[in-house]
Amino acid sequence: MSTSITNRKINLLQATSINMIDMVGIGPFVVMPLVIGYFNNGLFIWAWIFGAFTALMDGMIWSELGAKYPLAGGTYNFHRIAFGEKGGRLMSFLFVWQTSIQAPLVVASAAIGFAQYLTYIVDLTGWEQKMISGGLVIFVLLLLYRRIETIGKISVFFGIIVIVTILWIIISGLSNQQYSIKLWPTGNESFFQFSFWAMVAQGSLKTVYSYLGYYNVCHLGGEIKRPEVNIPRSIFISIIGIAVLYLLMNISVMSVIYWQEAAKMDKYLVSSFMEKIYGHKAAIAVTVLILCVAMSSLFAVVLGYSRVPYAAAVDGNFFPVFGKLHPTKNFPYISLLVLCGLGFVFSLLMKLSDVITAILAMRIVVQFMAQSVGVVLLRKKFGKRELPFKMWLYPLPVIVSLAIWLFLLYNNSYALVGGLFAAAGVGVYYLKKKFFEKTE
Repeated sequence: MSTSITNRKINLLQATSINMIDMVGIGPFVVMPLVIGYFNNGLFIWAWIFGAFTALMDGMIWSELGAKYPLAGGTYNFHRIAFGEKGGRLMSFLFVWQTSIQAPLVVASAAIGFAQYLTYIVDLTGWEQKMISGGLVIFVLLLLYRRIETIGKISVFFGIIVIVTILWIIISGLSNQQYSIKLWPTGNESFFQFSFWAMVAQGSLKTVYSYLGYYNVCHLGGEIKRPEVNIPRSIFISIIGIAVLYLLMNISVMSVIYWQEAAKMDKYLVSSFMEKIYGHKAAIAVTVLILCVAMSSLFAVVLGYSRVPYAAAVDGNFFPVFGKLHPTKNFPYISLLVLCGLGFVFSLLMKLSDVITAILAMRIVVQFMAQSVGVVLLRKKFGKRELPFKMWLYPLPVIVSLAIWLFLLYNNSYALVGGLFAAAGVGVYYLKKKFFEKTE
């Protein structure tokens, strides 16, 4: 088992805030009209319910693993322990391999989304948007370049902004309701029709992405106070809290804007919603808050992912330079600098198109499905007596979670790309192993 940071300074409030600001970035505001566009009957709310259910099932797996193995790197250590000496090193390497590219892509997509949403307030050229997105990555790097106890306080501040923003949207919509939201099929429609589940599948590829981040504390496991209690609690509080906020936000917005008109407004849907109620100044105000939410999510994403290459390097399963801690601030600064550096480059080169779908495709097999299998293997190896948290109704959450991930993978247009990237990682792992065996 790898050694990790054991500077336990983050309490339950801070841990929950880190999860929540990771979950709520620019994503839910941008994907809302996309999800609505997949449905031709107004039942789009079920894609958000399905996303919440997916997060809850998977959250039980993360809670059991995170409480038992509270180490920096999260999934890296879960794979390393669950799949044995040979299989564990391969699976954990694949996770780091995926993270080394996926994390900077997530950073870039968040930064690009920020710059594009800013165009609601300021008319920016393509190059000006790139300058904004690249500058945001640098700003977040500077915020994170400090001690973890300071990071925890900043996370709580960002968490308050997230909740205030969504609550303002919810209260505004519910107090100015013009349309009713369709929650149940009518006429010839049915929950048991293939067409309904096809719409849910396409919509859920976006809603599940909007829920991701409920497990961020697992990557910071070595820095959480009383992890055996606080990790599961922070995960469930985050999932339930954000699910309620997302559902109410959708109901609120779509009770003011008729769902058939939503797709026309695209990425500015929430700003247009606020303008319709209170006017242009209120729309600008909510846009500024949404931009703050996007920045806070980027802050949490980089914070969590920077611990993954560090954990692998300390374990001897990645480049040793990533295992260095800052001499005075005690955080993995090389890992942070590299991920932000790549994110900065990608933010200048990338276009924000199908990034969300591609990122999810890369993660389903190597992270989520593998972790579902891993928790079963760990129970067979060590039993359940010494588990600080035992998932409810085991093994039902594992079975349901695997079924959902397979369902989403089948309907993901980037599934082949994700598979090829994982296969390339296997090749790199064995080449690396062979190289080091020759040099030893």
